[in-house]
Amino acid sequence: MDFLSNHWLDITTTALGLAYILLEYKASVWMWVVGFMMQALGIVLYYQKGLYADCGMEFYYLAMTVYGFVAWTRHKQKTSDLPIRHMPKKTALAWLGVGLAAWLIIYLLLKNFTNSTVPVADAFTTAFSIVGIWALARKYLEQWFVWIVVDVVTCVLYFYKDIPFKASLYALYVVIAVMGYFKWKQMMLIEKKPVEK
Repeated sequence: MDFLSNHWLDITTTALGLAYILLEYKASVWMWVVGFMMQALGIVLYYQKGLYADCGMEFYYLAMTVYGFVAWTRHKQKTSDLPIRHMPKKTALAWLGVGLAAWLIIYLLLKNFTNSTVPVADAFTTAFSIVGIWALARKYLEQWFVWIVVDVVTCVLYFYKDIPFKASLYALYVVIAVMGYFKWKQMMLIEKKPVEK
């Protein structure tokens, strides 16, 4: 009973995270609704565990879930949802720069202003999650590559910080992210096929 009371936030956010990644795999707009609930609870969980960058990141995620929901359902082509597409190379380079700069800034903040014991890893996962969630909101196929890297690092970090359910979830995320890339690539090709009359 103590185990459940000590890990209920971990278990709940893990269950929501599983629903979220499965909805993302299917490119379902409902992932944003589930994601909002998961991020709200994640704020409490990460603060309790001293993962301050992840905690702060959840506020950004909350805003991005609203943005993503709107972007996926109300884009310029009113006849259908936002299509899956490739990220332009210039955009990819710009966001790589944003990710690296954010990593450095977040690391310095954690190192100098918190008692974080994992500032490098916490800063890395937070910085590149900023890039990943933005790319997901724009429905870029390459967002899966970002998540594969982030999920591997997060899995190791969460096991280290004694968040075993979420750590296991992130291990599963890696597998689903690989599968998701191929699923979205197939869906993108289907979307591009001309409609037969």
